[in-house]
Amino acid sequence: MDTTEFRRRGKEMVDYIADYMENIEKRDVYPNVEPGYLRSLIPDEAPEDPEAYEEIVKDIERVIMPGVTHWHSPNFFAYFPTASSFPAMLADMLSGAIGCIGFSWAASPACTELETVMLDWLGKMLKLPEEFLAGTMGQGGGVIQGTASEATLVALLAARSRTVKAIQAETPEQADADRLDCVSFVWFSQAHSSVERAGLIAGVKMKMIASDDKFAARGEALRRAIEEDKAAGLIPFYLCATLGTTPSCAFDHISELGPICNSENIWMHIDAAYAGSAFICPEFRPLLNGVEFADSFNFNPHKWLLVNFDCSAMWVKKRTDIIGAFKMDPLYLKHDHQESGLVTDYRHWQIPLGRRFRSLKMWFVFRMYGLKGLQEYIRKHVSLAREFETLVRSDQRFEISADVVLGLVCFRLKGPNDLNEKLLKSINDTRKIHLVPCQLSGKFVLRFAVCARTTDSQHIQLAWKRIASAASLILQQ
Repeated sequence: MDTTEFRRRGKEMVDYIADYMENIEKRDVYPNVEPGYLRSLIPDEAPEDPEAYEEIVKDIERVIMPGVTHWHSPNFFAYFPTASSFPAMLADMLSGAIGCIGFSWAASPACTELETVMLDWLGKMLKLPEEFLAGTMGQGGGVIQGTASEATLVALLAARSRTVKAIQAETPEQADADRLDCVSFVWFSQAHSSVERAGLIAGVKMKMIASDDKFAARGEALRRAIEEDKAAGLIPFYLCATLGTTPSCAFDHISELGPICNSENIWMHIDAAYAGSAFICPEFRPLLNGVEFADSFNFNPHKWLLVNFDCSAMWVKKRTDIIGAFKMDPLYLKHDHQESGLVTDYRHWQIPLGRRFRSLKMWFVFRMYGLKGLQEYIRKHVSLAREFETLVRSDQRFEISADVVLGLVCFRLKGPNDLNEKLLKSINDTRKIHLVPCQLSGKFVLRFAVCARTTDSQHIQLAWKRIASAASLILQQ
């Protein structure tokens, strides 16, 4: 494919994408395929000779689309949103064309510097404390990770490194394995599964703490857990607090947790993967109060801020803590400016070496929507969730299972779990709307998350009609 053909095929692909997005709600939101469906549709081996581009395009609808779950359909209400916007798609095209591997400033200065500035822009939108911003003289700063799971692991490893170094300074005669064996971290029952997974990868002892009756973490529970660990000869070193838990969008009380962590020299990481986008709105910013106690903070613009996956924003107060855990400097990666103090080498801030030019997506989206446009988008989704909550409350057969704060509504039919399991299966089997469940206080609960950029009131109303109709059929059985 030469430049001339690329121009033509590129325009054709943009048209295909535009048509796909424009007509997405005409497709069943969930695919009707069985595991292994795709293998029989394509050859067992790659072709020996080149194939025509037209044949590949034909196979998109024949092979790929039948197995796609349409996350950007206005009828998709599962999990949490995954962001999508045309400016971000265009920026991704440019990122792919530039094709740099931005592991250091020298590898592509614009890739590094734009990322630093975009994380400062976003930090200011969130009104983060100054310590988290790079600025020109700051000790903190932001970095784009692939996912919130990566950010949780990176923070945990940085915290472990900081703690082990402190133990080493106090007891240099102690063996490295013994130092690791005496550190522990605590996490709460409503935290994302990636928190426990990070602990398994890091090879540290873990303690799970029960959340309160509102599914949130409280300071007193943390204090008890710390005392228990210390009595057992352990050194608690890390806490992952959550703002907007995955099951119910509950908010841990970081203003209680933070001072305890600070007094005990425990690294507090805040995971706000979904909810963090809402903090750009003044009315939701109080949910972030207490962030000043944190050592690191993370949320996913690729969930709810119109920046396509992947783009997970992470900030640290002291970048030396994170760099100290990951810095490796082989000769082939060194460059003239790395010790100048004027540049950032993001390879020291993450687990992989290579990284894409992801900040272009933020730059395009922030400029084309503006802060006001992004705020309007968040508020619209919250309003739609409130509309759905009102519909649920108007039907005496149903109950709301958790406080509705942002764009997620947790609800269920009054009655046993198996009734709600049948309801969810009935809803999803139609493939017209898609939901997923969670468990809250032992109850099987349906989650309704407003997800797509194009979701509107008509989709909320239609979804409720389908849910209410499915409930009627099940209750008649």
